[in-house]
Amino acid sequence: MIGVLVAGSVGLLFTLFATPLFVKLFHRLQWGQFIREDGPKGHHSKRGTASMGGIVFTIGAVLGYFVACLVTWDPPAASGLLVLGMMVGLAVIGFIDDYMKVRQKQSLGIGGWTKIAGQVVVASVFAIVGLQFVNESGVRPISSSVSFIRDLPIDFMSLGVIAGTVLLVVWIVLITTATSNAVNVTDGLDGLATGASIISIGSFGFIAYWQFNQLCGTPRVASAVEAACYDVYAPLDVAVAAAAIVGALIGFLWWNTSPAQIFMGDTGSLGLGGALAALAVVTRTELLLVFIGGLFVVTTGSVIVQRIYFKLTGGKRIFLMSPIHHHFELKGWAEVTIVVRFWIIAGIFAAIGLGLFYAEWWSLA
Repeated sequence: MIGVLVAGSVGLLFTLFATPLFVKLFHRLQWGQFIREDGPKGHHSKRGTASMGGIVFTIGAVLGYFVACLVTWDPPAASGLLVLGMMVGLAVIGFIDDYMKVRQKQSLGIGGWTKIAGQVVVASVFAIVGLQFVNESGVRPISSSVSFIRDLPIDFMSLGVIAGTVLLVVWIVLITTATSNAVNVTDGLDGLATGASIISIGSFGFIAYWQFNQLCGTPRVASAVEAACYDVYAPLDVAVAAAAIVGALIGFLWWNTSPAQIFMGDTGSLGLGGALAALAVVTRTELLLVFIGGLFVVTTGSVIVQRIYFKLTGGKRIFLMSPIHHHFELKGWAEVTIVVRFWIIAGIFAAIGLGLFYAEWWSLA
């Protein structure tokens, strides 16, 4: 528990006090936000706001994690390193995209397929590296099975090592690209993606800590609830990593909330999406991500539905603009109102996910 508290505190303090320094640096480097011409007119006033803020909370999260390891004398474990590695890897892809926008002085950076190719590479490395570790109980950070709240009876390795490994990598790539792009799409209003990510990543931190307290083969698990214990790899380390990210995001939100003094950019949104995907994989709750990150699913779904309807009807639209938060902007809702209400929706989705997680444990215990 000390490690969780230290990681969150260090991440929070770093971003809370360091973000203004990064804002000044980014302005000096002329790393300002470019606004899409077809976006809401009210966003044009945000042009030039410091961007690439994902750099700040990514550094804060990594710093919080390693300081916690030093304070508690617990060496970093593969699970936590994989989560942070995925976050950093996709943040680098996002940084390249953000830097190209600044360099070309437009709202478009690297091509969509190039960005996806980078996500595929990072997710593939995550999957392959995760299969190389195993603890004394024979448990790996990454399971070869599809999971919901625990592993389901769908094991890719039942098809053979080669075919199973390929399918597992493809599965993790799909989860990663979908989640990182969903967070990226949601990042359209001041503080929206930051607050929603705090809720979702914090939920996975709770799940990881619960798994630590109910870990199979430990004295903490009473014989009466052995049937409900969890076979996961270093869940406390995952909880520490999640706490470091949440703490860093809370400190960043102080400066990112409306009116934002800094935007996270693709550097932040892709990195956070990667962290969410990694947390779902290492906690064996991949399909539960649909509930925990429900707001991201709804936001991305609004874009997909809008495009399909537009093509089928020859130019008609369901929403005034997608993603759906822009629809409410054009209907006259204040930006802060939309953000807070969407945070509430994110919280409801996360509560449903956590409720399902606990209900499953309770039914077995």
